[in-house]
Amino acid sequence: MKTFAVKYLVLGIAVLLFSCKGKDKAADDEDAKVASQTPVTVTTVNDSTLVDYIDLSATSTILQKNYVKANANGYIELANVKPGQNVSKGQLLFTIKTKEAQSIGNSINVLDTTFKFSGINKIKASESGYISQLSHQKGDYVADGEALAVISDRSSFVFLMQLPYELRQYVKMGQNVDLTLPGGTKVGSTVTSFMPTVDTVAQTQGVVLKVNTAQQIPENLIAKARIVKSAKTNTVSLPKAAILANETQTEFWVMKLINPTTAVKVPVKEGIHSGDRIEILSPSFTKQDKIVVSGNYGLPDTAKVKIIEP
Repeated sequence: MKTFAVKYLVLGIAVLLFSCKGKDKAADDEDAKVASQTPVTVTTVNDSTLVDYIDLSATSTILQKNYVKANANGYIELANVKPGQNVSKGQLLFTIKTKEAQSIGNSINVLDTTFKFSGINKIKASESGYISQLSHQKGDYVADGEALAVISDRSSFVFLMQLPYELRQYVKMGQNVDLTLPGGTKVGSTVTSFMPTVDTVAQTQGVVLKVNTAQQIPENLIAKARIVKSAKTNTVSLPKAAILANETQTEFWVMKLINPTTAVKVPVKEGIHSGDRIEILSPSFTKQDKIVVSGNYGLPDTAKVKIIEP
């Protein structure tokens, strides 16, 4: 009787151990299955308005500059201007006393009071503007035809944009161009003309942009000009992070969920890039499709995933 009792006891312990081992194995398999799932976040396609831009540099400049020149050999007796000063057309800028008058003085007038010889030549502004360059001051000796100052005509103030010639098709006469000045100030402008030559080395063509503002902008300021290359409304797009590519950037794909735990590789064709959104030309996704947006890097085709809250 004792022998049978011992046998049944041993058999019971064996069954119990086997049962526990089976449960542990099942639990381990379940843990391994969960551990093999990659945590990801998902998104869906949106209907967006996307604009593709070209950013170029544009430099402020004065197209029309008038050179004030001496009209005789002599000494500057009056310099009525300073750098940066605004002048009006016809305003007196300089007076020059000829070297002959400087030498003779008033001797002729003493001999003949009716002669009224002064030897003073007046030089006036031919156009309105501001003095952008001043070459001589009072007392300087100048030769006939020598430059005394430069008057910059503010009405000819423009931005000159350097446009790569291959992008010429995207810029038309009368087109509006947004300019962003250093500091973030935005100024509107209009394309008014194209320079007739192209830079030999850079192969860029100068485009004249007339600014639509009364703001006083200094010369030689570099702004960013934004050209609209293409634009689409109500087009399907995804976040940039959702799209993966090969090393040569020739193939693109997304990881699409076919069920709550499985993501498959789906090749896509890109369209417009705008900010952090990219247009999807093909295939056609629906708003119910779930696309992996994070945790997708390095995932193989038909990967096991686990959706987590972003």
